[in-house]
Amino acid sequence: MIIDNYSNINQIIAENSYSSVFLLLDTNTDNHCLDLFIKKSGITDFKKVVVEDGEESKSIDTCEDVWEYLNSNGGDRRSLLINIGGGVVTDLGGFIASTYLRGIDFINVPTTVLCMVDAAFGGKTGINLKSIKNQIGVINKPRGVLIDIDYLETLSKEEYINGFAEIYKHSLITDDKNLQFKNLVKYDFKKDIKDIIYNYSSIKNKVVELDLYESNHRKVLNLGHTIGHAVESYSIISKDIDKLKHGEAIAIGLITELYISHKIYGFDHNDLISIKEELLKHFNRITFTHIDQKEILKIMSYDKKNYGNTLKYVLLKAVGSPVIDQEVDEELFYMAFDFYNS
Repeated sequence: MIIDNYSNINQIIAENSYSSVFLLLDTNTDNHCLDLFIKKSGITDFKKVVVEDGEESKSIDTCEDVWEYLNSNGGDRRSLLINIGGGVVTDLGGFIASTYLRGIDFINVPTTVLCMVDAAFGGKTGINLKSIKNQIGVINKPRGVLIDIDYLETLSKEEYINGFAEIYKHSLITDDKNLQFKNLVKYDFKKDIKDIIYNYSSIKNKVVELDLYESNHRKVLNLGHTIGHAVESYSIISKDIDKLKHGEAIAIGLITELYISHKIYGFDHNDLISIKEELLKHFNRITFTHIDQKEILKIMSYDKKNYGNTLKYVLLKAVGSPVIDQEVDEELFYMAFDFYNS
């Protein structure tokens, strides 16, 4: 449920008679977003727990620290956890809430573009297994998601644009022509951000309503993520490539997987070039050596979409026409990186 004002959070708290309210933040949102949340919500009776900013916090060690904090500070099955932050905080907090005492309620308050259009919705929660993204988790929907674009004023330019890779992805899978890629690029990404978030988060919400547990149609949301997640994981452990933000990695995944779509399904070449050029206007090109690519392919073997030892991709026949569970020859994988690098 999307919460469009703070009074709805207070209503949820009052109606459920929670015994205690905990806030989960990272070091950034503790410094830059907490005061705004308190001012707008009026919530002052809470206990807060703060984790380090960054993907490294999506670990079992961090979960243990937070679980212990909840245990030591009066947490019980009638407690509420409010997650204030980007995708790391909502993924982590949702998992912590879903597993603490076999499940307590949680609300997400996303503070980044990425989280407002993607990570805070859909019920996917989880942590990483060492460097492999989102290997441990559950699907459990929050009691609500509060969208307040005022939090975006706290973001750097890089963090702001980081969320647009997921927006581009939504524009490629939707069959709503008004929201497809060619119309998305007409928006002013600053002035029109409220409309962008509303329109493109609704694409994911509609997909999730049809298939919460990703048994079939929800898989379309993984476009760009088979390669993209592996690239992101590789960047965490690589000594040769700087650690990439999620959006940077997904942009790479989109370009490479659309190239594969072109080769297998004849995805329009002009669209492929236009999308590549648009993404590379916002996300720096990274050069991947053949050794890098081999390591990325190894990481892809752990992808949660795989069946047995077979990699499964989401590809596009055309904008708005995704196909799921596709097998791809290794040769095409390497050709896709040649295209990206060119």
